[in-house]
Amino acid sequence: MGATARAQKNKTRAGGIPIVTRIIAAAALLLAAAAVWSAAGQKVTFVGHDQVAKGGTLVTAPNLSILMAHRDKPGMVEVHDKETDTIYVLAGSATFVTGGTMVGGSVTEPGQQRGTDIKGGDAHALVKGDVVVVPAGTPHWFKEVAGSIDYYVVKVIAP
Repeated sequence: MGATARAQKNKTRAGGIPIVTRIIAAAALLLAAAAVWSAAGQKVTFVGHDQVAKGGTLVTAPNLSILMAHRDKPGMVEVHDKETDTIYVLAGSATFVTGGTMVGGSVTEPGQQRGTDIKGGDAHALVKGDVVVVPAGTPHWFKEVAGSIDYYVVKVIAP
């Protein structure tokens, strides 16, 4: 098999990203979470596959949380004052909007706002293997969900 054929075989979708690149991105996501976790002097935390399969919040600490989520419909616009969200898509697809200005926003709890729409912003077509990092203070929204989407979120929480 030639180099061109091998390269085509390693793509996961038309115009897609090679599997190796996706694996490296996922590893970087997990390493970043581990670095924040260890910098805080935390002990090792093990989350078994049975708990991961249930989804929801998997790990909580003062400076980070890790959760697994499933959506089958759009959500509300969110802005977190001190949380940077790193999202890794496990399955499915959605249109995810970041940036712009939140419309109809209100404070739902300290440091958290929810709204109904985003004016402006950038739309991203998320699919399996994609990673998106949303800095604290940035409006973001699962605007459209095609069927369903499953994803991990690593939230790094600033002091």
